[in-house]
Amino acid sequence: MRSDRDIQRTPKRPLARTATGSPTAPAAAPAPAEDGKPAAPKPTVTYAPRADARGDGRPDARGDRRPDARSEPRQGPRNDDRPAPRWDDRQAPRGDARPAPSFDRPRERPPAADPGLARNDQRRNVSSARPDGPARPQPRDAGPAYPRQDPAARGPRAVKAAPSKAKVYPGATPPRDPAEGVRLSKVLSDRGLASRREADDWIDAGWVKVDGEMAVLGQRVKPNARIEIDPAAHTQQAKRITVLINKPIGYVSGQAEDGYEPAVVLVTAANHWEEDPTQKPFHAGHARGLAPAGRLDIDSTGLLVLTQDGRVAKHLIGEHSLVEKEYLVRVEPMGEGPFPPENLEKLNHGLWLDDVELKPAKVSWANEDQLRFVLREGRKRQIRRMCELVGLKVTALKRVRIGSVVLGKLPAGQWRYLREDERF
Repeated sequence: MRSDRDIQRTPKRPLARTATGSPTAPAAAPAPAEDGKPAAPKPTVTYAPRADARGDGRPDARGDRRPDARSEPRQGPRNDDRPAPRWDDRQAPRGDARPAPSFDRPRERPPAADPGLARNDQRRNVSSARPDGPARPQPRDAGPAYPRQDPAARGPRAVKAAPSKAKVYPGATPPRDPAEGVRLSKVLSDRGLASRREADDWIDAGWVKVDGEMAVLGQRVKPNARIEIDPAAHTQQAKRITVLINKPIGYVSGQAEDGYEPAVVLVTAANHWEEDPTQKPFHAGHARGLAPAGRLDIDSTGLLVLTQDGRVAKHLIGEHSLVEKEYLVRVEPMGEGPFPPENLEKLNHGLWLDDVELKPAKVSWANEDQLRFVLREGRKRQIRRMCELVGLKVTALKRVRIGSVVLGKLPAGQWRYLREDERF
């Protein structure tokens, strides 16, 4: 028998685990045989306790339920004095002594730097430690993770102003206060005294006074301001001329384009109509500064107005102009059969161009192959596009009247002065 001293020096063996994972007491020492010799120990299957890979004291979830074939120790007798292995092949210690990774444990989240993110973590019940595994959602009666503020205690919410849709360009002049008044040149133009450019010339020449004081360029005035015009301005304005020309095919109304010359090149002494009723002699300065008050296409002929007077141009082609223009248009059908009467009604009113409804017109048959158009607006190639919409092709177009001024007997390619008694 062993003495008490031998028992104290015997190292304690760790508990072994059964196949089910429950700890068992160490196997009892083999009973001595009848001849006094100890019997051979029986081979037993034991499992060494798994190392704490997580470092938080929790057992491995998979190792607690079923054995791992790779972690089974060798069967057979062994030296009981040798300590049991602490690590298996799957959880071998690393060189930096860090615990082995665990894939059934959610990754730890770093502390949120934003207070709002931290509140979201509290609401989701997310803990950086998670000692007991994933947290379960809180029941509805448990209340929020942080105290909610009473809506009545918040006070009225601040309403954000809607962003302005107006485009702001760098260096643009900010809008002025209407109380400052309107630009003087615009007031003179609205009253029909002169065009804006002409009004600026008058102001620069010192021919305009506002409330008894000399006006300056860019001055703004109130609606009730008293404006005085020097008679010299009207004398100079009377010298501005307006000519009427019968534009032939092959000339453009405005500036030269695509190799075609502008109609103003025809205003020469050689092209002056001999039967001009004004009997005014031609001067070279009369051809300077002439601008077209209206347009005619390259393939169109007829009455074209060229003027130095801004008032005339505004009256004829201004935004609110109601001056009538009359045209004779020769057409031919694009299809077979007679022209439907309902299409003639569409030419008078009911057509759209460029997603804009056209103003009412007066369209009627002048003869069997010629239409008479009377319009109060002038859009690009308007008559030709209107005819195409109703199945007609324009073969010739001639303007014969603008307001009360008619083309008359003026030959093609020649011009005359506007009489003083003529008004558009």
